[in-house]
Amino acid sequence: MRNHDVKKSFGASVRGWRGRLDISQEELAERAGLHRTYISDVERGARNVSLESIEKLARALEISVAALLSYNRESQPGKPEERFLSPDELVDILFVEDSTDDVELTLQALQRAKITNRISVVRDGAAALNFLFCTGEYAERQPGKNPQIILLDLGLPKIDGLEVLRRIKADPRTSSISVVVLTASSRDRDIVTSKRLGAEAYIVKPVNFHNLSEVTPQLRLNWALLRPTTTVNP
Repeated sequence: MRNHDVKKSFGASVRGWRGRLDISQEELAERAGLHRTYISDVERGARNVSLESIEKLARALEISVAALLSYNRESQPGKPEERFLSPDELVDILFVEDSTDDVELTLQALQRAKITNRISVVRDGAAALNFLFCTGEYAERQPGKNPQIILLDLGLPKIDGLEVLRRIKADPRTSSISVVVLTASSRDRDIVTSKRLGAEAYIVKPVNFHNLSEVTPQLRLNWALLRPTTTVNP
């Protein structure tokens, strides 16, 4: 899909959802904290929309980011069809983090953005490997149902994050899973080691919708953390 078509489709989605709420462009702009001319440009397909603005628009329209981005273009104008995404369309996420505060901040941020992906949380490196390889406390977990993204903190107890990453990428059952390393600083020397071991990207904590969405192009995923179906040219 060409960039022009993407913008037109997104503009139609915004216009359709606004029509469902029966609100003006001015009211949508006020709700989203954006300028009215910005809303007008978006709806005309004449504006490149930032990820931050997508999140603001979804909140203002009282829908999920996924619903805003998966607009059915066959719907009648003003009557968008909000289809419930099946589990097979959404990316499953494994979040490996020992800090209770970081876990809560991340989950709250994603919930505020209305991200509805399944997120499994484990608190140490040993539990992460048990989860992925269906051993230990996760021996009853069905093999082959692995996540598509792993958010991996490096400072983990029991088995550190770099060793977890090394084992993930060394095993053919898990080597294709995208791993995003979580770090306290972009200058962390472990980032270099992580990339060498096969990590696809890194995020400076805390995790939120904005920084998670920034790395999704590297993971070949869509903004809404949907599994890829079509190629969208930038």
